[in-house]
Amino acid sequence: MKLQLLYSTIFLLTFVASSHAAISPEVYWKIKLPNTQIPKVIEDLLPQAEDEIVNREKKVYYGLHQHGAWIFHAATEDEIREIKNKTPTQRDNFLYKPYFFEKELLKGKIINFPSLKNKNEAPFWPRQFVESIPFSSDKIPQILTHFSIDSNSKDAKTIEETVKVCEEPAMKGEKRKCATSLESMVDFGIFMLGTNNVKVIATEVQGENQMVQKYTIKEVELMADGVNMICHKLNYAYAVHFCHGRGGTRTYMVSMIGVDGTKVKAVSICHKDTSLWNPKGLPFVVLNVKPGAPSICHYLQDDQIVFLP
Repeated sequence: MKLQLLYSTIFLLTFVASSHAAISPEVYWKIKLPNTQIPKVIEDLLPQAEDEIVNREKKVYYGLHQHGAWIFHAATEDEIREIKNKTPTQRDNFLYKPYFFEKELLKGKIINFPSLKNKNEAPFWPRQFVESIPFSSDKIPQILTHFSIDSNSKDAKTIEETVKVCEEPAMKGEKRKCATSLESMVDFGIFMLGTNNVKVIATEVQGENQMVQKYTIKEVELMADGVNMICHKLNYAYAVHFCHGRGGTRTYMVSMIGVDGTKVKAVSICHKDTSLWNPKGLPFVVLNVKPGAPSICHYLQDDQIVFLP
């Protein structure tokens, strides 16, 4: 009898997962990734009820930093200005460096860095909701109308920029997708890694300080060497993640503590092959090197998500 009940349960779960029934994102995760814990950064932004989605205020959500996602375009003056030191007499003219060499991931090293809290609180919406909303450059007017956004506003420009990023072609050897729902992120992660036996991690920050301060690295742990999938949260009206991956990366968990006592467990991604990156991109401006340089790393803010086999 117990065996029959087990088979019935397995059949039901398989049916639900394959039929795209209207199940919640959380249930979908548990069906597709039964051995993987949902990170708190995802859990906190899941809708509790359908009414919460229907009645939610329509607006664009913004994060503080997006350095991790912008390795593909030429650095803008605003991006460079953001990290420039305001005291020109100092030898190093960068207030902090969002990119660094892998050899700098050392226990005891002191770095200057802003908080890794990104503050982008865009909620995850179920797939059946987002699939009913246009998401393409030729549908921008319809998107703005749906969210009641003025076409001449900053929010409208942000919507257009995010959709444009999602439509850019992948680099050679790279796979990419903008996941507009948690369900599509899960599906793409399984596709990318070729297995549903995965670990999903994110940066954790205990503290609220947003000022640049000195952090001391306490521990460096190699989590994976090879293929991974990184999902960078974008500015949008609901949770949209630019997910991409290829071989040639090393993933670290770096524990550090700030001078104000802020404790951080930061995910650091190191790219061993930068030969196809934009030669005018921010990493090369900051480090004064060219594509193909030694392995270049960056930290992920606490709303960026990494899938590892």
